[in-house]
Amino acid sequence: QVQLVESGGGSVQAGGSLRLSCASSGSIMGYCMGWFRQAPGKEREAVATIKRIGAVRYADSVKGRFTISKDNAKNTLSLQMDSLKSEDTAMYYCAAAHEDDWGRCDEYNNWGQGTQVTVSS
Repeated sequence: QVQLVESGGGSVQAGGSLRLSCASSGSIMGYCMGWFRQAPGKEREAVATIKRIGAVRYADSVKGRFTISKDNAKNTLSLQMDSLKSEDTAMYYCAAAHEDDWGRCDEYNNWGQGTQVTVSS
């Protein structure tokens, strides 16, 4: 289990950029890491995930605009968000899931408190 704390959210105009950070209380090397978001009235969705070896996946809605990265030495996860749109407005959560030896991610069961991103058009 790790404790996760997000930072970097805020308000920005459409077309702008934000960078979210997630600090872990322990090593993230054994985990799949991800950014998720939930907008009011909508279900939580996966935005971007990264595995131990660095393999990444993005939601179609953010491909080409968002970049996920991690620093194993600093136990941090980041999400660079560019060309933001009003539909990106949501609470963003950092999460971790144990990754097994075959590269499969268990259920994400370590969650941060979230950081709000608001994009005005």
